[in-house]
Amino acid sequence: MANRLALSSSPYLLQHAENPVDWWEWEPAAFEEAARRDVPVLLSVGYAACHWCHVMAHESFEDAAIAAEMNDGFVCIKVDREERPDVDAVYMTVTQAMTGHGGWPMTVFLTPDAEPFYAGTYFPPQPRHGSPSFPQLLEAVSQSWTERRESVVEAAAQAVERLKASIVVEGGDGPPSADDLAYAVQVLGGQFDQVNAGFGSQPKFPPSMTLEHLMRHSARTGDAPALDMAARTFEAMARGGMYDQLAGGFARYSVDREWLVPHFEKMLYDNALLLRAYTHWWRFDRSPFAERVIRETAGFILTHLRTDEGGFASALDADTEGVEGRFYVWTPAELRDVLGDVDSAWAAEVFVVTEAGTFEHGASVLQFPVDVVPADAARFADVRARLLEARARRTAPARDDKVVAAWNGLAIAALAEAGGLLREPEWIEAAEAAADLLVGLHLGAGEHGDRLVRVSRLGVAGRHAGLLEDHACVADGLLALYCVTGHEEWLAFAGVLLDVCLTDFVDVHGELTDTASDAEPLVLQVNDPSDNAAPSGRSAAAMALITYAALTGSAVHREAAERALAPAARLARSAPRFAGWALAAAEAALDGPMEVAVVGRRDDERTWALHSVALGGSRPGLVVALGDPADEPAVGLLLDRPLIAGDPAAYVCRDFVCQAPTSDPRQVARLVAGQAPSGSS
Repeated sequence: MANRLALSSSPYLLQHAENPVDWWEWEPAAFEEAARRDVPVLLSVGYAACHWCHVMAHESFEDAAIAAEMNDGFVCIKVDREERPDVDAVYMTVTQAMTGHGGWPMTVFLTPDAEPFYAGTYFPPQPRHGSPSFPQLLEAVSQSWTERRESVVEAAAQAVERLKASIVVEGGDGPPSADDLAYAVQVLGGQFDQVNAGFGSQPKFPPSMTLEHLMRHSARTGDAPALDMAARTFEAMARGGMYDQLAGGFARYSVDREWLVPHFEKMLYDNALLLRAYTHWWRFDRSPFAERVIRETAGFILTHLRTDEGGFASALDADTEGVEGRFYVWTPAELRDVLGDVDSAWAAEVFVVTEAGTFEHGASVLQFPVDVVPADAARFADVRARLLEARARRTAPARDDKVVAAWNGLAIAALAEAGGLLREPEWIEAAEAAADLLVGLHLGAGEHGDRLVRVSRLGVAGRHAGLLEDHACVADGLLALYCVTGHEEWLAFAGVLLDVCLTDFVDVHGELTDTASDAEPLVLQVNDPSDNAAPSGRSAAAMALITYAALTGSAVHREAAERALAPAARLARSAPRFAGWALAAAEAALDGPMEVAVVGRRDDERTWALHSVALGGSRPGLVVALGDPADEPAVGLLLDRPLIAGDPAAYVCRDFVCQAPTSDPRQVARLVAGQAPSGSS
């Protein structure tokens, strides 16, 4: 018999709709029920593509005896962290403070007032490696609640007060300086893995935002080591097992430092950020390798994540038929079954498929450490096609098909820029379709007509309010779309969303907040300025505000961006790996950013030649406005920008102070190129 979650729109919650657990969603009625029954709340947080969430569900939540203990002693609440990142952020802060680590599934025990008193992550059904079993934990918590209620409640209240006191967003006097950004690159250099590329040891997550910062820093300053760190990491990630060598697209992270064995879930936000970053890397040298990764990753997003409504789904699962990675890995015998003896031996060498295996049970994750020689290109394409056809007959990973506003904003920006640079109009059209969905369905669907709701599914808007990151990432995507297409409506909608950020997502001191000022009150307000798996709301807002100010000349938006970047001055020196997007925005602010106004008839190929060259510039935060002389200027950057003797013209400017206009694409290319790395010709 289905529980309450059967009425949910979240694919993750729906995965638990048949559990014997009497689950509630996060809602006031659940806490009222806990108070009425005089029992604690058991909060379980996860997401649909999470491998260990599935493990705990199968082991414990589907077990009738364990479920009975949960139902008897607790009011059980299940939360999709991707729908409610605000709830997740609060209790992840708690879990990390109480245990020293975090992760999903997250398991937190609360009082009926939502104050936490015990927290952890995955708990097994039997004691294991010194950890208590989940039933033992349930019994111990129930006993503490019954026998030591007063001390439990008091400890929970004290824990909340300590956390409130510790959550202070420290900023500087302004945005990161040139010295701060140079110091950040030095710190990153010390953390760089000189053998395998990337940063730190293991697990290794794709540092897409840090790579963006390094590329922008190199383009602004000519710092060759910064670009080298980025280039080596791009190469290593796309040659390892974290990248799908048959169909494109990146898995969530590598469990080892060599980028070999991934955690196989594929997230929209990772692939969107990486698509944009690889596109920006391609601008430096037009590498065929980078172009292949761009095309395959864009293809993955459009083929496997695009929804019928035109948006992009959140993720593909890590598991197939209960086994992580089964869909993606190969044994030598499986290669022989598909390719025959001769081609399978060659493919095993190319993709490093061994008899011992590089994963589990003798299976290997496909790698591509060395390009095949040109003479083998046709054979390589044929082998990949045959393997992909055979893999398509396997059971595919499940898809979490909810559309998250923020992540779709990231995808819109990536597809628009990649489509503009590689001249793929279908990618731009897909970005516009997703933008149409967000504006038409997400915007104004909640209680406030000028705000976004966070998610939709199957063309139906969800009930959860959008956060700062949703409004900022969507605004950034729409601005990228405007720069590529010149369609004014995207600029206008971006302005609406940024106005919402500056009015509805600020505290009494005028500082940006992750949740709206009238949002549901939680026991903590967590406004984390650091960038983690995706840009923080503050960083995303700063990036979009800088772009909007560069296009419109708005001092208000520029000043707001600089205020938003203030905490990044400290992070630049203490933890630059967790401030990549903010530091990339700061690089743009220091560089101007450069502004290019292209004026000409839209039916004139010369206009588009100038526009295309401008988009290919590597200056940090470069913005491009496109105007037809027959139209009223849409933005301040296009004001008083005439043609040159009737010919299309490009005006290259900083802070609206422009160099002499030119109709020569080669001159535009020289002006928008970044600084040549030190020592290069």
